[in-house]
Amino acid sequence: MKPVVFAAGLLPLGYCIWQVVSLSLGKTHQLGADPGEAIVLFNGEWALRFLLLTLCVTPVRQIFRWPEIARIRRMLGLFCFTYAVLHVCSYIAFLLEFQFSDLFQDVLKRPYITVGFTALMGLIPLAATSNRWMVRRLKQRWRTLHRLIYIILPLVLVHLIWLTRSDYTEAIVYSVVGALLLAYRLRPYLRRSG
Repeated sequence: MKPVVFAAGLLPLGYCIWQVVSLSLGKTHQLGADPGEAIVLFNGEWALRFLLLTLCVTPVRQIFRWPEIARIRRMLGLFCFTYAVLHVCSYIAFLLEFQFSDLFQDVLKRPYITVGFTALMGLIPLAATSNRWMVRRLKQRWRTLHRLIYIILPLVLVHLIWLTRSDYTEAIVYSVVGALLLAYRLRPYLRRSG
């Protein structure tokens, strides 16, 4: 299953590269009137999709009694981080044109960028500790650290909603899926308190 998931995880990146090459060669592309912004949004959307897929692993494993699916959770999480980094890098390259002073001003002055940047900072320790060596070294603290994902998801959804200018359909769909995934995780705690 891992090689299939890995190949599937690279498909969006391959598609994005193909669109950029088509654009640079003057061929037909799907990047629209503002290719830079399209690339930024494309990578950000795939980061969110992989974040949601990562959070889907536990419910799928428990509901369908499919323990093997847990083996791909780490890979899905790393794809989320990869596309989040590509999202930020394409934002710096295509929209800011490597003006790093503008980046710091945006992070401080634009709330949706502040929230998105905070989410990315939260993903860094998760990606850095996703290898087996760190799991063994951190032991129980590893689980505690990786619960950051439950804070990161709402931050990413707020970032998306704030970023949306007109049609909120996608943002609402992603938010509902995210809320259901978080609610599934809260069930045991709600039962104990009730």
